[in-house]
Amino acid sequence: MSGSQTRSAEHGTLPADTTEDVRARGEGVSRQVAVLPVGSFEQHGPFLPLATDTLVACAVAREIAAAYPVHLLPPVTISCSHEHAAWAGTVSISSVTLHSVIRDIASSLRRSGVETLVVVNGHGGNYVLGNVVQESSACGERMALFPAPEDWETAREQSGVVTSLLTDMHAGEIETSILLHAHPEFVRPGYETTDFVADDRRHLLTLGMSAYTDSGVIGRPSLGSAEKGKALLASLTESFGTYFSLLTSDDDSARG
Repeated sequence: MSGSQTRSAEHGTLPADTTEDVRARGEGVSRQVAVLPVGSFEQHGPFLPLATDTLVACAVAREIAAAYPVHLLPPVTISCSHEHAAWAGTVSISSVTLHSVIRDIASSLRRSGVETLVVVNGHGGNYVLGNVVQESSACGERMALFPAPEDWETAREQSGVVTSLLTDMHAGEIETSILLHAHPEFVRPGYETTDFVADDRRHLLTLGMSAYTDSGVIGRPSLGSAEKGKALLASLTESFGTYFSLLTSDDDSARG
């Protein structure tokens, strides 16, 4: 790993690369891969910051950039958080806008010679990102969405996270663990006593989160730990290897 990548991985949410760093990294590489963290600005209960999803996406992306020769981009910090509108501080953009932002970023990258984009999504409500990737791939562009639910499930099992992905919906064990590891300064007291389970959320899209939780938490944050957070990121970084190999392959048929 180059010194520039080390600096990018060790800084906060913004990469420290110069244009020369990006140019040097691309020399001798058949296909450059850009990694774009996409978070949100929404309530995460009384103990995690509004920027939690952005911090999680950036933590995953930084680990990827430390392990693979990718072009780390700054995050998209506001996305589709309409289900959290009942809580103060939540800010959203429309799915149409988010779709356009991702498409515009991908187009700009291609004009600069970076053909491949991986969107690292930190917010489950960004459903439109899957549509962007599907549409782009159908047009012959190289794009991927990471992590998939299967990657999260593998990470959960390997890290010792007890809560299922169904139960660990929002501000729960996984998010609390990642922030306890990556940004403990942002975790306030209270996560130890705010567990709340609401597994049947079939009307979430119609009623929003406030119909299922008063605190804004759905999950078991009390089970979170920095050790689990570190292991979660390590597992996701390993899982990314398959994506990197697929996206940098010269065999277009391998992408299915």
